[in-house]
Amino acid sequence: MPSQQAATIMSTELASQRPRSLADLYISFTLLALQGFGGVLAVVQRELVEKKRWLTMEEFVEDWAVAQILPGPNVVNLSLMIGHRYFGFGGAMAALAGMLSVPLLIVLILAIVYAQFAQHPEVIGALRGMSAVTAGLIIATGLKLVPALKNNPLGRTVSLIFSALCFVGIAYFRLPLAYVLFSLGVITCAIVYWRLK
Repeated sequence: MPSQQAATIMSTELASQRPRSLADLYISFTLLALQGFGGVLAVVQRELVEKKRWLTMEEFVEDWAVAQILPGPNVVNLSLMIGHRYFGFGGAMAALAGMLSVPLLIVLILAIVYAQFAQHPEVIGALRGMSAVTAGLIIATGLKLVPALKNNPLGRTVSLIFSALCFVGIAYFRLPLAYVLFSLGVITCAIVYWRLK
């Protein structure tokens, strides 16, 4: 029982912070975007939940789930949601600008450089290594987020079963992501509705 109370207190404490201004949002999301190469899930979770404390772990899991099913890049969707939550439309635009402005300039410069050196074996090997690291970060962060499923209406076991079904559908059967998410999403929404009712 004390461990549950400590977890609840910790979860509440993690949500006690908020961005100080639009500039804080812009700078924070710019720095966040500059830390990621490929997948940034691990970086986003660490920065927004553990360091900045703008979200609890449960809020992060819920917001990330919504960000994944919306069109566009997940982290951009998340930045829009968080910016809007704290500062309305202006906050959403500040967070979006932070995610895109400086990284866009860097990507354009890197594209020019890459065009010159793309065929070098060292460059090809470096990119392969970075993709393996990105996959490892995503898996590690997914495992780190599993405890947050304890408070999910589906429960941890059912959530993990549906996660496994999603993985098998996409990785093994090569089904389109949209079909898998829609079909499993409808089923899980129905189960949650039934449980909450």
